[in-house]
Amino acid sequence: MTRFGYTLMTEQSGPKELVRYAVAAERAGFDFEVSSDHYFPWLDSMGHAPYAWSVLGAVAQATERVDLMTYVTCPTMRYHPAVVAQKAATLGLLSDNRFTLGLGSGENLNEHVIGEGWPMAAVRQDMLAEAVQIIRALHTGELTTWVGEYFRVDSARVWDLPDTGVPLAIAISGNRSIAEFAPLADHMVGIEPDAQLIQGWDQIRNDEGLPDSRKIGQIPICWGPDKDQAIARAHELFRWSTGGWAVNADLPTTAAFEGASQFVRPEDVAEAIACGPDLDELVESARPFWEAGYTDIALVQVGDESQQEFLDKVAEPLLEKLRAAAGS
Repeated sequence: MTRFGYTLMTEQSGPKELVRYAVAAERAGFDFEVSSDHYFPWLDSMGHAPYAWSVLGAVAQATERVDLMTYVTCPTMRYHPAVVAQKAATLGLLSDNRFTLGLGSGENLNEHVIGEGWPMAAVRQDMLAEAVQIIRALHTGELTTWVGEYFRVDSARVWDLPDTGVPLAIAISGNRSIAEFAPLADHMVGIEPDAQLIQGWDQIRNDEGLPDSRKIGQIPICWGPDKDQAIARAHELFRWSTGGWAVNADLPTTAAFEGASQFVRPEDVAEAIACGPDLDELVESARPFWEAGYTDIALVQVGDESQQEFLDKVAEPLLEKLRAAAGS
């Protein structure tokens, strides 16, 4: 059964608004909610970047049913993995075991703020693998000391832990990351509706004798009563997304994203993001993900000004159509 989620986009909404949207999304019937974890928005026009962990703590208390998740946190630079382990355990308790810790190798846009430079992709993935091992060790509740290639931990212990532990989902981008992280994670995060990625992930886990995992994807949509206005909004706020992960992970500032996306046209964005009032069109834009084998698909509704109307009037019928199309 395909599960459908709602994205708390910290880059386009303030913290109080995000908590309000989270409650409305649960009421509308979404199965889970994911939160981005950024220090910067991609573009100045987006205008926000509240601290995701504070927002999720409030959401955990304001909601009752939906699963929660970071999508995704980088536990290697801005946050030391020992701190991430503590934060995740606390959120697991606050949410009554509804929280999954989504992890990734990060983006220069957010991690450059600590002034330590930006490693190459292979190094970032090695750092992430070591960070995952530290988080796993601390989530046993045992006193942990670690001396690794990238991190040190001195006599650390996480005192407050959920009895069931905190599931870890790790973002992958290709065969190397699948080989490295499929044995370490509980679940997979992907950005492309590529069936070969899903098959490769499942094969490695089967070979290792590991249980089935969720495969969690995300897709932007821009619902609006006027198609042209929706395209204009998507172009204003989400034209950065056309660059792809390989480019977007390395750009350091909002000015860099402005420059990289300056020649992206509204029609280019409309080809990549389903826009307008046609719910069937929005549904069809998500179809490649469940056909590729994703079990969980989070929707991003572009634009803060459209969120409440989307959640109050559109989300419920859209979810009905999505579930019918996906056979859920």
